[in-house]
Amino acid sequence: MPGLALLSAGGTGGHLFPAEALALALKARGWKVHLATDHRAETYGQNFPAEAIHIIPSAKMERSPLALMQAAFRLTTGVLAARVLVRRIKPDVAIGFGGYPTVPPMLAATRARVPSIIHEQNAVIGRANKYLAPRVTRIATSFAKVGKAEIFAPKMTQTGNPVRPAVREAAKVPFASRGADDPFNLLVFGGSQGARVMAELVPPAIAALDPSLRGMLRIVQQCRPEDMERVADAYKANGVAADLQPFFRDLPARIAACHLVVSRAGASTVAELGVIGRPAIMIPLPHALDQDQMANARVLSGAGGGWTVEQSAVTPASLAADIATLIRSPEQLASAAAAARATGRPDAVDRLADLVEQVAASGPRVILNQEALA
Repeated sequence: MPGLALLSAGGTGGHLFPAEALALALKARGWKVHLATDHRAETYGQNFPAEAIHIIPSAKMERSPLALMQAAFRLTTGVLAARVLVRRIKPDVAIGFGGYPTVPPMLAATRARVPSIIHEQNAVIGRANKYLAPRVTRIATSFAKVGKAEIFAPKMTQTGNPVRPAVREAAKVPFASRGADDPFNLLVFGGSQGARVMAELVPPAIAALDPSLRGMLRIVQQCRPEDMERVADAYKANGVAADLQPFFRDLPARIAACHLVVSRAGASTVAELGVIGRPAIMIPLPHALDQDQMANARVLSGAGGGWTVEQSAVTPASLAADIATLIRSPEQLASAAAAARATGRPDAVDRLADLVEQVAASGPRVILNQEALA
């Protein structure tokens, strides 16, 4: 029987978008949904389909002693607030989607013996999820293999990474074939919060292209507000048509309309590229402790659906050469688009919703490995 599900997620799009997809699927099955998150949901979770959104105090653990003390205080405050929330709404199941804001609500839920799931979007388990993993009932994953999570294999199930209805709708658009002289649609973005490196690399790379190729380009690029004017001036100086915005709420449709993506390699980005089926030059975030974006990108590029380039190795000149090669190789792009689509899991949200209902029906959670709690 449907009940009440408490979802928790970090406040960025990479965590909130799969949570949003699951919320819609559960509501369609008759469930009530509450969301616990942080203040960033005001930007990325404005349309989240929940009966209520609860802002729970949380903090990222820092290295400096003062910051560590402040973070510990906020986490304690968050756990207490989450405990009150769990007692009040009495969820039948709790599902966490990663990020440090999931720790207080998921701790409160597991301590109350609420059946629980964490979903790991990346090909390497994140620190918040690794901390929660021994405490939850089941672990859902996007990828068949998840690095640094081998100890938890007995409770892991691959569901894929849920994508929003807008992504599944965009997947209906076939990859657009093009003739040698037809316009070339290039999409550039860096995840829900943007990436300055795209503003630093892509405009000079486009300027370095042969004018005959540059004239074919139709660019859609996400820019941080502080980079917008500089990027716009660079494209204008080279006569390139460009649509620049700090955040695209219709990003799935933009992906479907493009011939090539230049992007980071966050879990939601890789999942959406797979479901929609578009090739990408991926420049993973270089300084992540777990190198999760690199692992994500290599799954897609290993399948032939794109190309992984380390940020330290890419220059405007090398990026220009790669883009020029692909503009001149429509067959290669079409092949990569098909390979990307073959990695997609458009049914991931239904598979995860099935797992949620299974876990909710199983009763109170059981800790699999007591030693892992140490």
